[in-house]
Amino acid sequence: MTEITIYHNPHCSKSRQTLNLLREQGFEPTIVLYLETPPAVDTLRNIVRMLGAPLKDVVRTKETAFHREMLEWSEDKLLAEMVKNPILIERPIVVAGDKARIGRPPESVLDIF
Repeated sequence: MTEITIYHNPHCSKSRQTLNLLREQGFEPTIVLYLETPPAVDTLRNIVRMLGAPLKDVVRTKETAFHREMLEWSEDKLLAEMVKNPILIERPIVVAGDKARIGRPPESVLDIF
């Protein structure tokens, strides 16, 4: 069975719903509390690649740490800022094998299994 990881924020309702959905489906993912233990830049870059989405789609633009000009930054600079301020990383992100999905809505993660 493929290892499943969820980049989780327990204070986020969508993150909690996604974790519960995974468990209801019989999965017990590895939980990464990414606000406490942010992914390394290379890990985050790989997750973005697995999502198949532009980096800007992985940035939480509703956070106070976000500034519109960040979307104009180079990918390297933006990734470094997201690791430095992990609240900027969209949540939750579920990774299974070489696929990843953002759990918004939570059911969107099910198509990677």
